Amino acid sequence: MYKVSFPQLGNYNVPLEILFTVGLEVEYVAPPPITKRTLELGSRYSPDFACAPFKYTLGNFIETIEAGANTLVQTGGVCRLGYYGELDEQILKDLGYNIRFVNMAKAKYSNPVTFYNEFKEINPNVSLKKVAKVLPVVIKMVEYIDEIEDYIRKNIGFETKIGSFNDVHENFLAELKSVRTKEELNNTYHKFLKLFKTIEVNKPKNPLRVGIVGEYYTIMEPFSNHYIEKELAQMGIVVDRWMNITNSILHRPEKKAKERIKNYAKYDMGATSMYTIDKALEYAKKGYDGIIHVKSAGCTPEIDAMSVLQNISLDYKIPILYFSFDSQTSDTGIQTRLEAFYDMIIMRKEK
Repeated sequence: MYKVSFPQLGNYNVPLEILFTVGLEVEYVAPPPITKRTLELGSRYSPDFACAPFKYTLGNFIETIEAGANTLVQTGGVCRLGYYGELDEQILKDLGYNIRFVNMAKAKYSNPVTFYNEFKEINPNVSLKKVAKVLPVVIKMVEYIDEIEDYIRKNIGFETKIGSFNDVHENFLAELKSVRTKEELNNTYHKFLKLFKTIEVNKPKNPLRVGIVGEYYTIMEPFSNHYIEKELAQMGIVVDRWMNITNSILHRPEKKAKERIKNYAKYDMGATSMYTIDKALEYAKKGYDGIIHVKSAGCTPEIDAMSVLQNISLDYKIPILYFSFDSQTSDTGIQTRLEAFYDMIIMRKEK
């Protein structure tokens, strides 16, 4: 019996579970939520110079093995993440874990057949027909999750009854797990969209608006950025975060982004750096009150982007707060800097 798992990233484990169980016909072991223990495990067995996302995913792999997984799937990537699969596999084998490891970095977007070959590594008896049938449902589910969570980020800080958005969101994700067809998915989406819009909010006419940009994993996995979006919402701030699976992979506006940032960056510096610059420039032009840049320590593409962000900050007079997260980052330091940033942007707005 193939018991397959994939590292935790936001709430994308919900559509992934459907892909694995219905499409690939394997048992899916849901990865445990990312916790302090996850990071401790990953840090213990990782090279010191590896970025925090590597440590989180390695720790999560170990936790999924403990939960019963015998087949692990690692994603590809356009930065060092694309090389981490082999390292993950070797470390786990050195630790004595007898598991199958499937590295999706071997697949190429330009050649869909390569994805089918990797699926066969997960289950040699995979049915292409079943995968093709469920894949549109999975992709659309990702889009709906991203759309709903974007709505939440922009409104949760103003709910009149604390916890309303989280309660409906949890029910939404739970109901998605039983979805199998496009019709069921659309019905669930519209049902919960109406519920979200019935939640009473007390939103001012001109609230503070902050855009979040930065590195792929750290920006999308809330534990790795110390729940920075939640902290901002509790300050009564509209949070705007473009980076998600839908925007960066499914829709991928690469050529348009390059054109928009040509006055600031002539070359693509790799990974998410181009989108970081593009969205920061958009937030600045739209008159946002501030921008927060998040990345893991040592993330080279995002380090390269930071000097460009400084130029945008100077040109548009918009403050940018920089966070670099590693295994030693403390909640207290983050909270202090966020509070100072909040004081600065609210005084700036009043002025």
